[in-house]
Amino acid sequence: MTAQTPDMPNAPQPAPAAPGVPPVDFHTPQLTLRALGTGMVLGGILSICNVYTGLKIGWGLNMSITGILLAYTGWLAVSRASGGRVRMMNRLENNINQSACSAAGAVSSAGLVSAIPAVTMLEGTVFPWWQLVLWLSTICFVGIAVAMGLRQQMIIRDRLPFPGGLACAETLKEIYNTGAEAMRRVAVLGVGAVVAAGLKVVNILKLTKATDLGVLVNGAPASKYLLALDPTLLMAAVGGLVGLRSCISLMGGAILSYVVLAPWLVNSGRAVLDKAAAVAHNASRPPEAHVVPFAEWLLWPGVTLMVVSSLVSFSFSAPAILRSFRRTKRSAADADPAGDTGEVPRRWFFLSLAVALVLCVMLQTWLFGIAWWAAIFAVLLSFALAIVATRVSGETNVNPVGPMGKVTQLLFAVMLPKNASANLLGASITAGAASQCSDLMHDLKCGYLLGAVARKQVVAQTGGAIAGALVASAFYLILVPDPKTMLLTPEWPAPAVAMWKAVAEVFQRGLQSLPAGATTAMLFAAIVGALLPVLEKTLPKKASTYVPSCSAAGLAFVISGTNSISMFLGACVGAIVAKLAPNWSTRFWVTLCAGIIAGESLTGAGDAIRLVLQGAAK
Repeated sequence: MTAQTPDMPNAPQPAPAAPGVPPVDFHTPQLTLRALGTGMVLGGILSICNVYTGLKIGWGLNMSITGILLAYTGWLAVSRASGGRVRMMNRLENNINQSACSAAGAVSSAGLVSAIPAVTMLEGTVFPWWQLVLWLSTICFVGIAVAMGLRQQMIIRDRLPFPGGLACAETLKEIYNTGAEAMRRVAVLGVGAVVAAGLKVVNILKLTKATDLGVLVNGAPASKYLLALDPTLLMAAVGGLVGLRSCISLMGGAILSYVVLAPWLVNSGRAVLDKAAAVAHNASRPPEAHVVPFAEWLLWPGVTLMVVSSLVSFSFSAPAILRSFRRTKRSAADADPAGDTGEVPRRWFFLSLAVALVLCVMLQTWLFGIAWWAAIFAVLLSFALAIVATRVSGETNVNPVGPMGKVTQLLFAVMLPKNASANLLGASITAGAASQCSDLMHDLKCGYLLGAVARKQVVAQTGGAIAGALVASAFYLILVPDPKTMLLTPEWPAPAVAMWKAVAEVFQRGLQSLPAGATTAMLFAAIVGALLPVLEKTLPKKASTYVPSCSAAGLAFVISGTNSISMFLGACVGAIVAKLAPNWSTRFWVTLCAGIIAGESLTGAGDAIRLVLQGAAK
């Protein structure tokens, strides 16, 4: 068989590229079995971290750079151990690996740490593993299908920055040009993971515990008001990634909620300290006189603050929203994007959209009993909102998954006001599709800057999403086998679950179902949540930095004060390191925090498996 050359009519031709961007490389191996397999295995493992952190703080972390470093080091070790007989993974193979890895890590955004446990808590619906895998994989495929049609518009024509993809491309260029830097980063990653895992093991063995240092709040130990120092490092590392400005707002919200409001609620009789006190208080009183623990009361203004502020902030993205649906004039250079440019063929795009629509509608009607017309509406709305979220993410590096889900919840509240499953699961399609769509676009941006074949990255993203759904679903069921009793507790605050559940409850039961005084608190929170984002966007840049972050302050009402303290301390350490050693901080701080998060998350997940096996043995 004669090999094709560039001047043969059927040979792939390099895609037109912007200045400084290499042409598409059709000759270097990319979508190899080991590249895809590495990404799926690493992504599956790292998806556990996002389930763990999602149930702790409601946030997920991008796993691309962590996956890049682990794959590089792993295959370098194999190559050296084999005396060079096994080839080192090349840069474009590692790009495939990170595409699969990031897709798997993003699976938790499809409802696994938000809508799905909220449905279980509200309606008692228990989802077996196979249902979760089917549902999550299908939601992810909706987002991937939408992304297939956006690459030409957003990356090549509009040239959106997609900062996450740019960071991955720069990382890949750097470590393959100077391999020693990659080894240093992996060493830092490993040290962080080992130290965090060791501290978690010591904590699991009950050799350490949280302490309030004897501080009193309202005459009681501060720990009674969920304020203590945590001996583990997970939340400190998250704070180190979030940054000092947001964590100052977080700490301010914690002081307001647990030092000011919680004692006032207890002293005024509007709430009690904990669930045991609530049970004792409510036993001899009529339902209208029932009270709740103060942590449950604080949930309502906190959720209101986060939801309103995120929607108001998102409204400032109106220009980006309009550009999402604008078609720019095509140049002669890219007149045939599905030809010999490495692009995703148009038939893939349209076929994928059709398959995603059919699968998602079928699963909604079959598994959850959602009316077919509502199921179709949810998917079509998700198509549109995924485009909007991807445009915003491409311009700002912030993916508005939460606001997108709330838009769908609001519309479903109008169409099916008493159906919590439809409200939550329909919104999870939007959130999951938006997450996967923007995630793939960041990956495609990385590939574009490296000369990768785009359609091969789409295959990797699909494989990664399936791997993430398989593993993350299993570990979700292991970590929280009983969401109704385990979640919304100091151990598992699950703020995303609290937010989605609260919104669905208000739509389902009305404001009269709220605890005494919570409606007034929600009104104040809504006013603040609308005002502060406006100030942040309209004040001069220097002054806007002093405007508190509503998202962070609202989060402090939902998670324990202990977690807020840890995050604040982690952010302070990060700021000090950046001041004293700016070069080291730029190169290694994010890697160190990622290692700490991975080490503690995987150790915590391993302990959950141990407890399950012990229970089964009994």
